Amino acid sequence: MQVPISFMTVALFAVIAQAGFAAGLLAASPFNRVSNRFLALLMVAIALWVLDGFFRVSGLYGQNAELYFSPIYYSLGFGPLLYFYVRSLVNHGFRWWPRYWLHFGPVLLQAALYWWLRFQPYAVRLNFWQRVHRPVTYRLEFIGTWVSLMVYLFLSLRLLRHYSRWLEDNFSEVSRLRLRWLRWLLVLLGVVSVQWLAELVLREFFGLYYRYDYSTELLGVVVFVIGIVGLRQADMRAVHFAPGEPADEMVAAEMAPAAASEVTAFPEANAAAEVPVETGLPRLPESSAPATAPGPDPLIMERIRRALVDDQLYQNPTLTLAELSAHIGLPPRLISSTVNAGFGRSFNDLVNGYRVAEVQRRLAAPDARRFTLLGIAFESGFNSKTTFNRIFKQVTGVAPRDYQGGGG
Repeated sequence: MQVPISFMTVALFAVIAQAGFAAGLLAASPFNRVSNRFLALLMVAIALWVLDGFFRVSGLYGQNAELYFSPIYYSLGFGPLLYFYVRSLVNHGFRWWPRYWLHFGPVLLQAALYWWLRFQPYAVRLNFWQRVHRPVTYRLEFIGTWVSLMVYLFLSLRLLRHYSRWLEDNFSEVSRLRLRWLRWLLVLLGVVSVQWLAELVLREFFGLYYRYDYSTELLGVVVFVIGIVGLRQADMRAVHFAPGEPADEMVAAEMAPAAASEVTAFPEANAAAEVPVETGLPRLPESSAPATAPGPDPLIMERIRRALVDDQLYQNPTLTLAELSAHIGLPPRLISSTVNAGFGRSFNDLVNGYRVAEVQRRLAAPDARRFTLLGIAFESGFNSKTTFNRIFKQVTGVAPRDYQGGGG
């Protein structure tokens, strides 16, 4: 057999080779192990779809009819693999439950069909294609893949949206945990879904097969992006986002009475019950300051302020809500709700507000010129120049290099 050299054959072959290599690296990665294995399986599944396109554009199907039904399709697994990748990535404590196999029931049936066909004589495969696959199962597979991907894309995007809000309430440094690349990947898969819908219309209503099919090229771009960016994903072992798990509610309920007794036994903050807590924070822009909810406990607010300011926890560049909770001895959810309602900010905004206030204080000091701006930022709790510049401008309205200490 001969493979003609063209841009498309070389590109598809490169994508398939890169997918196999990257999937192996992901499967062997020492961190994000569970999520990386879901991603590796997704890459292999997409690479097999691309392999079918490679056989078509290279003319290998025409040269050897025995290759028909050789690539084993797992397209009904695209959506579930993507969704469980997201779930396990944002929750280091992710556990596999037997009920999750229900999500993979369709792809297991799809794989069983193709594996059975692969070992049948060519005459059986040809007869199946003409009498069953083209009129029935191909349509079910194609439409089912499209519906499945759309459903799991929606679930993944919704999960990421909730994760983003949770992240702001639990971490003071989120730049490497935002997963913005993953949102772009989901958007790209959405584009693939639109292409599939167009192909479905052209085939069903106009009888055009593969005439305007660009899904192979688009999936090639998807698997290429996954191979590059997925390997660079930050270690997520500190992230435990598991919304809606009953265990979380039970723990919160058990800790609430203890939290109440600890707060009432905190006499140093009695005065705070009568006057508002002085936070010492620069004001956020009006557009980004969330509305405050009534009824925050000033005793808890004062306890949080003392831990962050007097004990200087804000100088810990990777401070998390869990670490603050352990320091204070109060449940994380109680602290989070108090921060949101009492300080009118997320945990991330609160801690970074104290960091910005410290930078402003040090820039206004007589000896400020002895230190570099970035050195002051790092000593105030920031650990990234990019994050410092973004947050400082968000809080003060001006870039750090344009800020004049004492003048605001």
